[in-house]
Amino acid sequence: MNRKLQFVITIVSLCLVGVLLLGAANKSTSSPEETYRHIGVFTEVLSKIKSEYVEEPDMKNVTLGALNGLLESLDPYASYLSADQYKQWQKAKSEAKGWTGLILAKRFGYIAIVDSVPGSPADKAGLSTGDMIETLAGVNTRDMPLAYAEMMLLGEPGTSVELGVLRFRNPEPSKMALVRAPIVWPAVSSKMLPDNIGLIQVPTLEAKRLADVAAAVQNLEKQGAKKLILDVRNCATGAPEEGVALANLFLASGRLASSVGQKVARQDFEAVPAKAITKLPLTIATNRGTAGAAEIAASALYDNRRAEIVGERTYGDASVRKPVVMDDGAAVILSIAKFHNASGKALQDQGLMPSVPVADLDPQELNDDEPSTEPKKVEEKAKPAEDLILKKAVEISLNGLSPAEAAAAQSLRDAAKKSDGTGLGPLNIPQP
Repeated sequence: MNRKLQFVITIVSLCLVGVLLLGAANKSTSSPEETYRHIGVFTEVLSKIKSEYVEEPDMKNVTLGALNGLLESLDPYASYLSADQYKQWQKAKSEAKGWTGLILAKRFGYIAIVDSVPGSPADKAGLSTGDMIETLAGVNTRDMPLAYAEMMLLGEPGTSVELGVLRFRNPEPSKMALVRAPIVWPAVSSKMLPDNIGLIQVPTLEAKRLADVAAAVQNLEKQGAKKLILDVRNCATGAPEEGVALANLFLASGRLASSVGQKVARQDFEAVPAKAITKLPLTIATNRGTAGAAEIAASALYDNRRAEIVGERTYGDASVRKPVVMDDGAAVILSIAKFHNASGKALQDQGLMPSVPVADLDPQELNDDEPSTEPKKVEEKAKPAEDLILKKAVEISLNGLSPAEAAAAQSLRDAAKKSDGTGLGPLNIPQP
């Protein structure tokens, strides 16, 4: 078999994998004729690149780049790993004791930061939603598999990894070295605010934090709380089911969410009355770092009109992901089911819009460091002078929505019902 024929067969095989993956994302399946037409176009384009490009291209990089681009357009959390990479990934996931605390996705071909887990090395370095990782351990992240990047951030506590970071307001990359720390999930915290308002801050839904939230609610009620604020800003970790359970603490009836997949049986999650623990009026605080389980909870409470949401549109990540292993030992890690809110919209496609939009300003976005070619020492990030989102949440808790805010919130609800979920990427994600 000559090299040209081998090349064509390889590309066709990749296209077939891509078509199958795209089929999982679409509600309707394409006809065989349409599938073959797309394969033919892709094959012809690559053939022209090979024969007409100004110089002999590296077809391995071309095809891997095309495959990574396909996965990113389908699912910003998908990855293709070779057989060796997949083995490394499995080992790192099971054995790693240290991490940086970064939660990642793919944007524009690069590794994007969904958020940093509060208290983690990445959080202390000021890395947050909207930052892009241009290089990781000296390797350019363009077309780097997401799962491979996540693996590189794991390791032994005390070891370091060098990052080249693109900031939202700084077009030049800056280098920093993060020292991996033991994997520790931040705790739920609560306190009484003036006017008998109880504040519950939930930085993660990992490590069975749901019980801590329930205890915080009951403790605040004992202290005399008459209204509650649930703060899920920068809460981007936790199994989707934990988000459903969190919503159920505050809601005794109604549809909380649904999970839907091509080969996964639809599952509807309904509130269980016995699991609801409070009827106090509720306001929720979100920001662009709210993702996954926290989005599911906030959306369930919002759609059932149990709570108003104050803050920023959430990131958009609520799905079930798993590795799909291929015959040669390689694997595609992708979403096999998406979580839909009570209105039927996939949260991963569009995120969740708040009732009352308020920007959560990061002081490091407004006063970023000068670009540097040397890794800098990580210092504690600056704290904002005033928490505008919490301030507004307190105002809404006390007075409710103003007529103008109520009208604007209803317009957002109506627009969300009509939207097909396309064209709404995460907030503040710069393009390199």
